[in-house]
Amino acid sequence: MVWGCFAKDKLGPLIQVSGSITGSVYINILENTFLPFYDSLENNLEYIFQDDNAPVHRARAVGQWKEDNSVSSLPWPAQSPDLNPIEHLWDVLERKVRAHKPHPKNVGQLMEVLEEEWGKIEPEVLANLVDSMPRRVQAVIDSKGNPTRY
Repeated sequence: MVWGCFAKDKLGPLIQVSGSITGSVYINILENTFLPFYDSLENNLEYIFQDDNAPVHRARAVGQWKEDNSVSSLPWPAQSPDLNPIEHLWDVLERKVRAHKPHPKNVGQLMEVLEEEWGKIEPEVLANLVDSMPRRVQAVIDSKGNPTRY
C-alpha cells in the first residue's frame, strides 16, 4: 500500500505503508509525511485536507491531531460518494505504472516505478482535479446525496 498527497499544483510525498493502518500509524504518517509537505505550502491555512470515511480517518485521536495542527478537513457525511480527488490521481498513477517498461518484478521495483511515475505527474493534472471539486460537490448537494442522481 502507498500513501500520497497533493495540493493544487504540487505533488506531495509518496510513501510505502506496510501492515495495518491504525489511528496511531495514520497519525505517524500525518506527522512525519503530510505535515512537512503541508508546512511547505504558501498560505497553507487556505487548504482543506481531504481523506475519506475510513474508520481510521475518523478516529478521535486523528481528529484531535488535525485540530492541534490547524489542519482543516472537508467533512464527509456517512455513506457519501467518494469525491476525494486523490482517488482520480491513483487512477492516473496506475495507468502510468501499467504502461511503464520494463514492468516491475517485485515490491521493491514496483515502489521504484511508483515513485518515478508519481514524480512525472503534471501540475495541470493536479489543478484540474482540484478545480473540479466545486462542481462535483455541488452535484452531490443537488442530488441530496443520492449517487444515482448525478
